[in-house]
Amino acid sequence: MSFCLREAGELALLDWIRERAGKKDKKGGKGILVAGIGDDAAAFRLAPGKTALATTDMMVEGVHFDTGYFTPYQLGFKLVSVNVSDIYAMGGSPRLAFFTLAAPPETRTAFIKEIFEGVLAALGLYGGRLAGGDLSASPSGLVLDMTVIGDADRIVRRSGARVGDGVFVTGPLGDSACGLVLLREMAAPVRIEKGFQGSHWDKLKKRLRRPLRSLSPETVKPLIERHLMPVAKRPPVGASAMLDISDGLLLDVSRLCKESAVGVRIYEDKIPISDRMRQAAAALGLDPLALAKTGGEDYELLYAAPLSRDRRRNARGILIGEIVPSGLYMVDALGRTKRFRAAGYEHFSG
Repeated sequence: MSFCLREAGELALLDWIRERAGKKDKKGGKGILVAGIGDDAAAFRLAPGKTALATTDMMVEGVHFDTGYFTPYQLGFKLVSVNVSDIYAMGGSPRLAFFTLAAPPETRTAFIKEIFEGVLAALGLYGGRLAGGDLSASPSGLVLDMTVIGDADRIVRRSGARVGDGVFVTGPLGDSACGLVLLREMAAPVRIEKGFQGSHWDKLKKRLRRPLRSLSPETVKPLIERHLMPVAKRPPVGASAMLDISDGLLLDVSRLCKESAVGVRIYEDKIPISDRMRQAAAALGLDPLALAKTGGEDYELLYAAPLSRDRRRNARGILIGEIVPSGLYMVDALGRTKRFRAAGYEHFSG
């Protein structure tokens, strides 16, 4: 049975969260969490000889997500993934998570519980544990915030790139941005976690413009899934500098270069683009290369690594360029070189 938060109250919801988190986490995080949900603060031990990591990310309704596209389960899953991606980008592993949620009092408890199910499912995937958080009323709209604690044997910062390093990415770019355009075309939540075929796909397909109806579910599903429920990529071995691609390749590579006080040369024909994204972009009338360069929210890892090392160490990466002394350069398919500017998503940019 589902009540609105005003009727159910905070304590009843907290009891449910504590019970669910306890069931999900019995096999994860052993020896790390000493005291968790139910005490005034979490107490935990990190492994000796490791460097502690902490990151936080916020998702605000109307800024980071639209409940017209997202299911509550997907919101919880994505919140965990974007935080874990930051831990992976530092060369670490996630251990504990603290989740804060603010919701209007009329929100149904079933909706909130589904968010927590997504959070717990993602933490189970990455080997983390829910250790605490906070609940609050919101005057309008949902606000989700998470802090993840992790550790690493050796941290990898953005500032370690050196001239001569290769520049790598861990997978295709632009899928998430293309998936978002498709979601806007459908203008309805897509429950990919419960299947994406048969009558569900037939109903969604009717919302698409006629040129898009020829796209198969095998083409559309991975693109939408990449936006709604991204899976963070585990860090490669041997990286000298690294960050995750959350705001677009061009903007994020410029951040790495700024922190390392170097430049970069990127080769357009080496930027990985999936066949499914090319097909969908063509149907949408969009440039797949532009989506790959500036789309953002792919949560692939972008990293620099010495090219002289055994290439098997970079097996997770696709070589797209090299670090140079200064400047941001793009080389097109004809071999022409020109400067590029740091374009991508930025908060408060209007």
